[in-house]
Amino acid sequence: MDKKIIFFIMLFLLVACGPAPINPLSLISEKGVEVNRPNTQPNEQEKENAPILIIVGPDREVWMDGRRIDVRQVKANVVKMLADNPQASVVIQADEKAVADTIIMVIDGAREAGVSAISLASEPK
Repeated sequence: MDKKIIFFIMLFLLVACGPAPINPLSLISEKGVEVNRPNTQPNEQEKENAPILIIVGPDREVWMDGRRIDVRQVKANVVKMLADNPQASVVIQADEKAVADTIIMVIDGAREAGVSAISLASEPK
């Protein structure tokens, strides 16, 4: 009788906890009419609050607005982007192997352009 109780407890724990977490909603397949959802465009307030993203690569390369720039051009590019969005902050996304001097030059360029809110993006470990 003790073996049956232990068996049922183990069975309950196996069912309750499971070997791996499963999202119960992923097991539901909805049937009905397919709906094409409209694409939404960001509104003006979201565009105004969008930060200026500057990417610093491992080989002293700097990227802004999808193109590679020289680190000495950061100030001019930030000033140009601030004309469209004067309240923008700057987010610097640096590679873990990026040279510290390059990151400091990017921060200085953003400060010289008049940005006071500068952040360094990182990933939690």
